[in-house]
Amino acid sequence: MTRHLLRLALNMLVGVFLTQPLHAADIAAGKEKAELCSACHGDNGISQTENIPSLAAQPDAFIQWQLVFFRSGTRKNEQMQPVVEPLTNEDIRNLAAYFASLPPPAKKPDDDPDLSRKGAQAAAGRRCASCHGDNYAGTKAVARVAGQREDYLLKALHDYKSSARAGGGMAAMADVAYSLSEEEIVALAHYLAHL
Repeated sequence: MTRHLLRLALNMLVGVFLTQPLHAADIAAGKEKAELCSACHGDNGISQTENIPSLAAQPDAFIQWQLVFFRSGTRKNEQMQPVVEPLTNEDIRNLAAYFASLPPPAKKPDDDPDLSRKGAQAAAGRRCASCHGDNYAGTKAVARVAGQREDYLLKALHDYKSSARAGGGMAAMADVAYSLSEEEIVALAHYLAHL
C-alpha cells in the first residue's frame, strides 16, 4: 500500500513538473539587474572591495542558493538583506545566469610559493576538491574558490570556523574549517586566491 501511494505521489509530481512551463534565464535582464551589485561586487563581477567576493564565473546554482539564503534571512548580512528582499525568483535566476556567464578573475602572480604549497597541502588534507572540483572552479551549488579574493577567503573560512556563517554547505564547511589552524587558514586562502 505504501509503495503504491509513493508511486502515485511521484507520478503526480512528475506530471505537474512536466506541465509547468520552463523559463530559461535571461542573461541580459540579469546584467541589467546586476548594475546595483557592481557597487560592491565590481564591474563584471570582479570585486575590488575588501572582504567582498567576486561573483564572476560562480556556478549558477551556487549564486541562486546564496541569494535565496540571503532573501530568507538564513544567511545574514546587513548590506545584502535590503538588496535581495525585493528580488523575485526570476530575478535570482537571471542574476545567477549573468554572473555564471562571466569570465573568472585573472590569475594573480603568486608572491609566496611556499605559503601556496602549505595551502595545497591543507586543501588536499581536507579533501576540498571533493566538493569544489579538481580545479576549485565549483560545481552546481558549490562555490568557485579558485581566484577568489584572498581577504574574502580568509573571512569566509573564519566565519565557517566560528559558525558565524550559515547557508548551503554550512555543515560540511563548518566541519572542515573547525579543525583548521590559523596557519592553515592563511595558507589555504593564499593558495586558492592564486589559482
